[in-house]
Amino acid sequence: MPASTPDRETDQTAALTIAARPELTGGRRIGVLLSHGFTGSPASMRPWGEHLGALGYGVAVPLLPGHGTTWQELNTLRWVDWYAALTRAFDTLRAEHDAVVVGGLSMGGALVLRLAADRPDEVAGVMVVNPAVATRRLDVKLLPVLKHLVPSFPAIANDIKKPGVDENGYDRTPLKAIHSLIQAWPSLRADLSRITSPLVYFRSADDHVVDDASEPLVLGGISSTDVTRVALPESFHVATLDNDAPTIFEESAAFVARVSAA
Repeated sequence: MPASTPDRETDQTAALTIAARPELTGGRRIGVLLSHGFTGSPASMRPWGEHLGALGYGVAVPLLPGHGTTWQELNTLRWVDWYAALTRAFDTLRAEHDAVVVGGLSMGGALVLRLAADRPDEVAGVMVVNPAVATRRLDVKLLPVLKHLVPSFPAIANDIKKPGVDENGYDRTPLKAIHSLIQAWPSLRADLSRITSPLVYFRSADDHVVDDASEPLVLGGISSTDVTRVALPESFHVATLDNDAPTIFEESAAFVARVSAA
């Protein structure tokens, strides 16, 4: 069985690490970095990571700062903190593997897009699931004021169509933290053209968290000529735990194998 962190069976919100098994991947060590979303946890990425790990890929799913504790703590953290943590995890994988593919859900999708824009020569491929880089919601314009008046809004976690599934996210949405995420979007959108790595874009048909503003900006903004869109007709936002999760797992496994080939 693939080696992994000792606590992966006892704490679903803990970071996940699975050692590469190059004997299963043509003798090459291939790494996959997966990032969970805002107010979520590695629990939302764990089945995906374990599927890829079973195929021999070295997998890392870091717990982003302020997550897995309390929403109040998350409200003291910002985009720069989450991106720094993801970058450290990427650098570790790069040092230990021949190629690294990155993937993310929601805010995690935005983070890996930022990474692919900043390190185009080092990212072998990008996988995003309902990534957030924009919104049509008008109330976000009030966040600069609201975040000083109220600490949080109702939760955005657990938008899952499949019954009985929990992504282990927070029950509130901290406003100072989410405003930091939204403030990072304009510079990310401006730099999407720097992304030249192959990309697979998974999109749920019914997403109650990320609206349809992000998709055309991402697909129309990147410079990569190797782009695939995969529809997820039976899933809500957290598609990695929803009815279409097997599609994500199978399509991503084929994608990783293709883009990481020597």
